[in-house]
Amino acid sequence: MKIVSFFRSIHFKFVLVYILLILIAMQVIGVLFMEEQEELLERNFTESIDERAELIENTLEEELLSENDKEGTSRQNIINLIEDFSFSGTGNDEIWVVNRDQQIIAANDEDLIDTRMTQQIGQIVAQAILTGVTSQDIWLKEDDDQSIRTYVIAKPIRKGQEGQTLGALYIEAPIEEIYTMSQKLNGILANATIIALAISAFLGVILARTITRPLADMQKQAQVMARGDFSRKVRVYDKDEIGQLAVSFNDLTKKLQDANAITESERTKLRSVLSYMTDGVIATDRDGYIILMNDRAEEMLSYSRHETMGRYLPEVLGIEELLSIEKLEQAPDSMLLDYSSKEVPFLLRASFSVIQKDDGPVNGIITVLHDVTEQEQIESDRREFVFNVSHELRTPLTTMRSYLEALEEGAWKDEELAPRFLHVTQGETERMIRLVTDLLQLSKMDNKDYTLEFTKTDFTQLMHQVIDRFEMSKKENIQFEKHISKESLPVWVDRDKIIQVLDNIISNALKYSPDGGTVTFVLERSANHIHLSVKDEGVGIPKKNLSKIFERFYRVDKARSREIGGTGLGLAIAKEVVLAHNGRIWAESNNKKGTTIHVNLPTHQSREVKG
Repeated sequence: MKIVSFFRSIHFKFVLVYILLILIAMQVIGVLFMEEQEELLERNFTESIDERAELIENTLEEELLSENDKEGTSRQNIINLIEDFSFSGTGNDEIWVVNRDQQIIAANDEDLIDTRMTQQIGQIVAQAILTGVTSQDIWLKEDDDQSIRTYVIAKPIRKGQEGQTLGALYIEAPIEEIYTMSQKLNGILANATIIALAISAFLGVILARTITRPLADMQKQAQVMARGDFSRKVRVYDKDEIGQLAVSFNDLTKKLQDANAITESERTKLRSVLSYMTDGVIATDRDGYIILMNDRAEEMLSYSRHETMGRYLPEVLGIEELLSIEKLEQAPDSMLLDYSSKEVPFLLRASFSVIQKDDGPVNGIITVLHDVTEQEQIESDRREFVFNVSHELRTPLTTMRSYLEALEEGAWKDEELAPRFLHVTQGETERMIRLVTDLLQLSKMDNKDYTLEFTKTDFTQLMHQVIDRFEMSKKENIQFEKHISKESLPVWVDRDKIIQVLDNIISNALKYSPDGGTVTFVLERSANHIHLSVKDEGVGIPKKNLSKIFERFYRVDKARSREIGGTGLGLAIAKEVVLAHNGRIWAESNNKKGTTIHVNLPTHQSREVKG
């Protein structure tokens, strides 16, 4: 946040407004006061002169009446009379006594008696004599290159109140001193204004500080709060409105602290939930650009959080050609996303949910990604399993129905056909029984509904027993080659289950071995394991199918497998039993060169293990 300059601060504005108010008030008061003062001084001055002129007029009336009888004596008396008068107190007053012939008969300065009146003076004196009305005016007179304002009065001297005009009294009194006094008063008022402004500014600063200091504290507190620190409190200086504001601000800080703590707690919970969710979560803004993604979503989409932030959701999901963000907002639903490669299947189900408050605008979309690879695989296996079981059962059932229909139609009477038909029907029945038995056994293994009974078994002896049994029932043109350890190999196994594994592996080797072929048996110890293998010289298995031969109902050559009576479940059962023994089973094959089944079993484990 930028620091506010002093001249833009409320502190300066408050003091400036305060000073301007004082200045305007002082100016208004000064103008009104000086105008009134100047008018009052001027009025008092003129009234004083008028009163004195009235007094002189009354005195001069008798002297002018006797002027013709005693001309010299009367003139001297008039001069003596007016010499004693001073109106302005400056000694620059001029007092003339003019007879009705407009001749100056006396003056307070003898040099003025012989002075010829100017036209301006003559006019005002003549007006007073002729009209009998006192004339007053203020003239601007030049004296020593100075313009001096002078009060001029021409007052008629009459005989009695309504009598004959005997002459006129002409008075000039400088009034400049009044204006000089007004200027001095203006200077005094200006100095007082400056002093008042200085005091007001000082008091304004103090007053402004009392207001701005709490506001400054609140500003600092707001900046601290913006950084997430709610521990600081604003100081309450007084109980006025600003003090109440400070109290409210502190209360707001406390509530924000509580709300922030709750929000942070919820955010932490949400972060933990998102981090440990097995599903991926992606959130977008209202325009469909990603603003949040949890770790699981990163793993699923193989994107880092930095790569996806701010990117368009349909683009990240790879569905921009199928769906736009507007379609997702209008009809949110789920869809299956296939990210499978040639080697690894990978399917995600994306569920979309719109973030919207009541009937307001859409604020974003939440996308939940769920890994459904295993579910889809299970569903696919289930469909394939149902199909395979149905197919495996339909074939012998169809064969049995055909032979039974033939017997029903009379073939039972044929001594040659009837036994053969019954033999085939019996064979198909046994095949179905084996299939159902194998299915039940696999079902138990899938549901862990069995218990392995471990006993200490000499695997060398067990291997010889199983091979000897098959050697008695095998075709004569198939040879057995044994590479079996001569030493005793004690192993903890479930004897019956392991015999079933060996039976399935050896019977497969015999079924697919060609005439004159050899089946090779290997048994040896390897560290804390025993390793056995059974190799035939059959047609072999293509590499791409090797990993599938342990799947249920899988056959490389389906027609030949059914022909030799296989159910397609033998190796699947063998795999489940070996895994239950904590062992490992796998196959190796070269096309046209036979197949080898390998089994590794640990020599030690618990004697009784729940499957």
